[in-house]
Amino acid sequence: MTSGLQTTQPIDVQGVFRALADPTRRNILMFLGEQDMTIGEVSAHFDMTRAAVKKHLTILEEGALISVHAKGRERVNHLEPLALKSVADWLNHFNRFWDKRLAQLQHAVEQEEAKKTKTEDEG
Repeated sequence: MTSGLQTTQPIDVQGVFRALADPTRRNILMFLGEQDMTIGEVSAHFDMTRAAVKKHLTILEEGALISVHAKGRERVNHLEPLALKSVADWLNHFNRFWDKRLAQLQHAVEQEEAKKTKTEDEG
């Protein structure tokens, strides 16, 4: 059982991507983004066994996307957004490709507008 994400260890981005690869796990993260939940509370949102939900939660915990702490006899799952930031940082590296393409698109649109305005002024 963990008590929270260890910030001194680097986050295994590969593990985070593995955990995010499944749509059920992404949905679980959405629910945990709203509030901490027990396995039973998470299970109530899905048409699958509690054991299947537990497997998904284990993969999310291994990917450092959630932490689990004891509250009485229950295990409470908590979203760890720092792991998501590591993925966002990795993905942001590729923004430069979008930025370049969007700048090219903007330039092309502006040229077309300039041509259109020039044609209308001449006509």
